[in-house]
Amino acid sequence: MKFASVTDASVIHDLMIKAFMEYKNEVPPSSALEETVQSVSNALVKEEEGVIAYQENVPVGMVRFLIYNQSIYFYRLSVIPDKQGKGIAKNMLKFIEDYANKEGFSSIRCKVRMSATKNLKLYRSIGYDVYEEEVVHKPNGININVVSMKKDLLLLQ
Repeated sequence: MKFASVTDASVIHDLMIKAFMEYKNEVPPSSALEETVQSVSNALVKEEEGVIAYQENVPVGMVRFLIYNQSIYFYRLSVIPDKQGKGIAKNMLKFIEDYANKEGFSSIRCKVRMSATKNLKLYRSIGYDVYEEEVVHKPNGININVVSMKKDLLLLQ
């Protein structure tokens, strides 16, 4: 597990596209599939951070995040399909949680489509709770039901 740098943008993009292809037939498809290496690179140059998970020196997963109001907001959590269900996502989130605790952040948050039931189940299994439900209105007239989830952290004094 390592923190990503701008030079990792193509690795992050590749992992994300491989993982999010399962959502290509969703209505609408995930906007992750519209991102480019350049858009990932630009985000990493600005304020975004990322973590890449490796197995035998091969990248198998990544998660991107922002720090906002004493919280970490993660998104685009990605594990390549043949490595899913093996604890990689949980390990990446534990890595971020350890970082957040060390830095004194109060919570970790994310947004999840309500239709992504396996993601909701994963996050609930490691202590995340829904704190808000909303309908996101896309420009094409399609609405997406989304929940905001968070895990409050034990602040180490």
